[in-house]
Amino acid sequence: MRHLADVEAFILAGGVSSRIGRDKALLEFGGIPLIVNTVQLVAPLVSRTTVVGPVERYATLGLHVIPDLHSSRKIESARSKGPLFGIVTALSNARTPWTLILACDLPYLTAQWLESLAVRALESNAQAVIPQTARGLEPLAAAYRRECAVPLAQSLASGTHKVTDALKALSIETIPEKDASVLKNMNTLADYNEALAWWRQRRA
Repeated sequence: MRHLADVEAFILAGGVSSRIGRDKALLEFGGIPLIVNTVQLVAPLVSRTTVVGPVERYATLGLHVIPDLHSSRKIESARSKGPLFGIVTALSNARTPWTLILACDLPYLTAQWLESLAVRALESNAQAVIPQTARGLEPLAAAYRRECAVPLAQSLASGTHKVTDALKALSIETIPEKDASVLKNMNTLADYNEALAWWRQRRA
């Protein structure tokens, strides 16, 4: 895997994991929390890796953590506390021209897939490079230019909270992703058990 100095990674871990009943980022694979596995997977590729989420929850794992934007604001509606806040937080703290934005619950990611996305971004003239599967756009496993912080923050200020709606303010390049399994996330314990079985099989 090559090292890309113009790319850094942010892992969004500010959700409440209500459907699964536990913090998805802390579910273990081989005795290691998923979020740590994700950091270890992407860190060799990028210049810096940061978790966006509750500092008190993840800093004890030895990770670089910054608080989510919404955690410092008085927002009463849980509906408002979506991943767009995390994306804006990440991009507002970015140091490199490009960032990889990754959800914390993507156990099927591979180093090869991440490298392919990052290299595609560095070759792109768009503001964001986003995979597209049969489910639609996958903005939580995508690459964004640092400059996207401004238009996305403006979308938030105008009342937009859905990420795919906010993307309309950007010039994006989509990547058709035929193998959607690499971007499959976990919403239930059944999803976790399925991912755990896959993980164990790969290491057998």
